[in-house]
Amino acid sequence: MVMLADDAITFLKGVPPFHLVDDASFERVRDTLCLEYYPKNFPILTQGGPASDSLQVVLTGETKVAMRSMESEEIVIDYRSEGDAIGFLSLYSGDRSRTDVTAVKDTTCLLIPRQPFLDLLEASPEVREYFHRTFLTKYMDKAFTDLRSRSQLYGGGEKQLFTTPLGDLIARGVVTAPSTVTIREAAGMMSRHRISSLVLTDGEEIPIGIVTDRDLREKVAARGRDTAEPVAGIMSTALIKADAADYSFEALLTMLRHNIHHLLIVDQGRLRGIVTNHDLLILQGNSPISVVREIEGQTSLDGLVQAAAKVNGIVGLLLKDGAKAGNITRIITEINDRIVRKVIELGLRRLGPAPLPWCWLSFGSEGRREQTFRTDQDNALVYADPATPEQEAAADEWFPVFARYMKDALVQCGFAPCPANYMADNPRWNQPLSVWRELFSRWIASPGPEALLNVAILFDFRGLAGTLSLAHDLRAHLKRATRNQNVFFARLAGTVTLHRPPLGFFGSFSVDKKGEYRDKLNLKISGLGPIVDIARLCALEAGIPETATLDRLGALRGSHPLLIHFGEELGHAFEFLSLLRIHHQFEQLQAGGPGDNFIDPEQLTTYEKKALKDAFRLVNRVQELIIEQYRAGLVGS
Repeated sequence: MVMLADDAITFLKGVPPFHLVDDASFERVRDTLCLEYYPKNFPILTQGGPASDSLQVVLTGETKVAMRSMESEEIVIDYRSEGDAIGFLSLYSGDRSRTDVTAVKDTTCLLIPRQPFLDLLEASPEVREYFHRTFLTKYMDKAFTDLRSRSQLYGGGEKQLFTTPLGDLIARGVVTAPSTVTIREAAGMMSRHRISSLVLTDGEEIPIGIVTDRDLREKVAARGRDTAEPVAGIMSTALIKADAADYSFEALLTMLRHNIHHLLIVDQGRLRGIVTNHDLLILQGNSPISVVREIEGQTSLDGLVQAAAKVNGIVGLLLKDGAKAGNITRIITEINDRIVRKVIELGLRRLGPAPLPWCWLSFGSEGRREQTFRTDQDNALVYADPATPEQEAAADEWFPVFARYMKDALVQCGFAPCPANYMADNPRWNQPLSVWRELFSRWIASPGPEALLNVAILFDFRGLAGTLSLAHDLRAHLKRATRNQNVFFARLAGTVTLHRPPLGFFGSFSVDKKGEYRDKLNLKISGLGPIVDIARLCALEAGIPETATLDRLGALRGSHPLLIHFGEELGHAFEFLSLLRIHHQFEQLQAGGPGDNFIDPEQLTTYEKKALKDAFRLVNRVQELIIEQYRAGLVGS
């Protein structure tokens, strides 16, 4: 019993919040501790039944916490595994149990009887407060806090870009004018009010356009236009709006995506004001907008290389400001997209126009909009089918030269060549639309190992530049070609379960035992990769066009049978794992290292370890469901 008590206390000291308990308090409860074993499906607690007479801490195994509605429908609340507590609410209140707690697997729990546990709470206010406030929650939020606290190493940050609503940036009401006023009158109003844009309205004072100082420069002054003409002739009619309640970073993304400098702000459908890129630059002096402006202003590859070198610094800035991983990847991907499009612009200026309509495709992390630090190139070219032998000969000559230019130029901008040669420079990935359709259909009809590898890489494509309708056509073909392809989805599901989370039999981390990465685990292969694969499988099966993992999980959360219960949790896990990876890589790069995916779990905080185990267990659970669902080669409805 002495050995049991010593081992039990050692275990508890590694479990939040018991790590806050002092040795004297543990000594008073040590002789009351005991173990209880529950076989799979055993009802540990029953809703409406007697209160728990002990706090139970899961040592091994897993339990399910659920409630039954008046119609006896089971509603799953949570799953508890190693280190999680069971029965606190009913134990503390002495009332009946409010939930069903059932052993999902053979489970062993460490029991602390009611009175010794209450005495421990009385002696440890921090532990008592923890249980009162967070018993039915997981540790993910605290783990995020731990991660973000590391950002103080990169310098202070007021997180204004991610905490300031757009409505707070509006200093005064929006100035409007009828669209019938002349250019001269509009310019006079802008000068008197000292504004850089003017919203134009129709006869019912509904906004129908906007004119900016740039319009006056480029469409009037530069072209010698008559200022007596109606201003409607130079206004922009594509009004892009944002809600006053949105955070400022959303405005940043919108401006980056649409290449605009003024954004209309509405509040409950009513026009409230305008936010400019200058407002955001003031909010955050070293804004990503300044980097984008520098990229857009380049006229040579040498200048673009210098501008592109600043992108990695944006990651540190966003970390300092407390950005979520999803925010970071969206912003960095938008900036990297600008770099690629600028390289394309410079290439077309050098090589001349293409002989056929074409579209530049990106895939991998770029296709999923999940880039952070500069990654390998993952791209391809699709172009319209030649109608004549002359067009075919011209295409065979022009597109390979263009692809080689793109590869070399992107290398100079910091994008390394793909080691597996998934680039437009490879003739296999530089093809007419009909060839791409045939390739996709062949991989789906005959899903062997090589075909499934290509699926995992190339089916995350999106059109980045050129004639985007070619990418839309290819996406539509993919949706048609995968419909009711049960064998394909069963084979693809098999690849989703190849990489299992690195957890040992008793829930400990399973790390590399030797070599360069001894005592470390691969966060990408073991955690992020499986979630990406799960989201891709479900998205292809449902025929949705989204490519980003979080977008896929969000779109499928309420419909796909695998994600109804676990979609939201997988999204939180993906965010946490991504942020953990970004912090790890940033710290490595700051120290002059390579920025890899291998982390030492012993260097994590207690909460980060707990959250990482929770994420791994969740992935493992969903993988088990995939095995069960697709075992017979049938796809669920």
